[in-house]
Amino acid sequence: MPAEETPTEEAPAEKETEEEPKEDAPKESKVEESSLAESSTEETPAEELPAEPEYTTKEEVIARLKAIADNEEQIDRQHLEVLKQVYYRIHNAEVLAAREAFVEAGGVAEEFTPTVDPTEEEFKAEMNRVKEMRAKAAEQVGQEKEANLKRKLEIIDRVKEMTVDADVADKSYKEFKELQAEWKTIGEVPEGKATEIWKSYQMEVEKFYDLLRLNYEFRNYDFKKNLEIKTAICEAAERLADVEDPVSAFHQLQQLHQQFRETGPVAKDLREEVWTRFKAASTVVNKRHQEHFETLKAQEEENLAKKTALCEKMEALDLEKLKTFGDWDKKTKEVLDLQAEWKTIGFTPRKVNAKIFERFRTACDNFFQKKSEYFKQLRETWAANLAEKTKLCEEAEALKDSTDWTATTNKMIELQKQWKTIGPTAHKVSEAVWKRFNDACNAFFNAKNAVLGNQREEENANLEKKNAIIAELEKILAEGAENAQEKVHELTAQWGEIGHVPFRKKDAIYKKYREALDRLRTEFHINAGRRNVENFRNRMAEKGGSQLERELSRLKATLESKEDEIKNYETNLSFFSSKSKTGNALVDDIQRKIGRLKEDLKIIQEKIAAVKEQIKNGGKPKEEPATAAEAPEESEAPTAEAAEEATVEVAAEPEVTKEEAAE
Repeated sequence: MPAEETPTEEAPAEKETEEEPKEDAPKESKVEESSLAESSTEETPAEELPAEPEYTTKEEVIARLKAIADNEEQIDRQHLEVLKQVYYRIHNAEVLAAREAFVEAGGVAEEFTPTVDPTEEEFKAEMNRVKEMRAKAAEQVGQEKEANLKRKLEIIDRVKEMTVDADVADKSYKEFKELQAEWKTIGEVPEGKATEIWKSYQMEVEKFYDLLRLNYEFRNYDFKKNLEIKTAICEAAERLADVEDPVSAFHQLQQLHQQFRETGPVAKDLREEVWTRFKAASTVVNKRHQEHFETLKAQEEENLAKKTALCEKMEALDLEKLKTFGDWDKKTKEVLDLQAEWKTIGFTPRKVNAKIFERFRTACDNFFQKKSEYFKQLRETWAANLAEKTKLCEEAEALKDSTDWTATTNKMIELQKQWKTIGPTAHKVSEAVWKRFNDACNAFFNAKNAVLGNQREEENANLEKKNAIIAELEKILAEGAENAQEKVHELTAQWGEIGHVPFRKKDAIYKKYREALDRLRTEFHINAGRRNVENFRNRMAEKGGSQLERELSRLKATLESKEDEIKNYETNLSFFSSKSKTGNALVDDIQRKIGRLKEDLKIIQEKIAAVKEQIKNGGKPKEEPATAAEAPEESEAPTAEAAEEATVEVAAEPEVTKEEAAE
């Protein structure tokens, strides 16, 4: 109805809103109270924090806070909480990593003191800036709401003046429509006043319409326009059922309720029908909103069950059975796998989230503390063994120049027996101390053999035996054999039982023997790698989607680790002089390891190519495992050390036998 025209026709006044159902104030909708207010104060629950971009560093979080403060960007409390949680999650992860590194380096967990984080003060300063900005904005909004309240009260008072009698209402119609239009443009009022002021305004409007003597045409036109608006609002509410995010749909519904109640009445016979339609659409949205948070709650309970199971697994570890380095290494990998699995599980209910994390962390700390104690004791044992072996070295060096062949031979043999009874030493000194002892023994027996010189026939016979063993190894390499690895073990055992060969030929025959073994190791390693790659291809054909992406990331990380290991060996190799490289057994061993690691790289690269090919083909698995427990375990490409252990084993410290000593 045109606002600028004041009706002059003396039409009989009718109470158009006397029995109007309170369609503007929903009775049963779950958003009733918030919809009666000028604005909703409901915030997204903490469990459903608003989406933020992924942050990987604390500096990114600080930069985001600084941008918010500098640009005076409006941000709600939930987004601010997200930034705070992301910062301290990264911060806590760094502290935990430093603590684990401290423990692994031999420190005691209780003595660990985290270093001061230089970014924390900056983070707090920027957070305070944002909070001050939000407080200032909230104060300004409060002032605006008070001003809006004052103006709406003035409008109500003015409409109340227009309802003194019907003549005044007729003459004030144009002003009344302008006041209605102005009412809709006025912003929010304080939440506690929203419902009360809206009811007062609605009551005065209804009084005005009751007194207004409009002709039938104008009244129906106004009802028709209101019906069109409210029908459109109902349609918009019905479309919210298809909105993917139920939380967003819920907040949009509140805005529609605001529009619905601010729209004037419709014809009396349609009021209940329109309100019923709007209420039905509201019920659908409210139900989805409630189900959404019930689903979140159920997911948190499921996450709690998973994390509780991980805690029980950690607490069930029997650390008393871990007696060797290998035992601890294997169990450490299991613990790291449990920690990695923990990180993939989402939040648990807020009231137990910190408690369940503390339980898991306590179990992990206990494991690594026990591990630290074990290795501390192991280092002490290594030190004691080194002291005993050093003493044997000194005794052997004192005897190496002796010419009392019989007595010294017996003494040397006794020293070798004692050496075998002593346990291992630290890896970094084991070869050096062995070389020292072996050189002293060899010096004596070489001098003895040079003087006696009566073992040539036996040495030549031994040379023929060793040549025969080398021939057998080369035959296995060329033709293959059933139980090849067992055959190689037998031949290496026979080699160790054969006595001395002629002194001038011992290096050449050993080099030839060593080369044959190295070729066999390489061949076994390559064959094992090929089988591994083929099995891997078959497994990848049964995977798809995110599983392939995770596998690709894991393989790339393994590839980088192997490349770093090769670079480390090559760097160490560069420190040897050219003279030492010509006959140093350690150099030869490093070069063999580098060669095997490069073979490993080829295998991993083939696996990466297989995964990429599967991803390119669509990554659709043939059949997904029913549960994670049924999924096949992925196997890494065999490392050089693993391949060597699975093929040929040769004693690292060949010692002089009784027969050789007797010579």
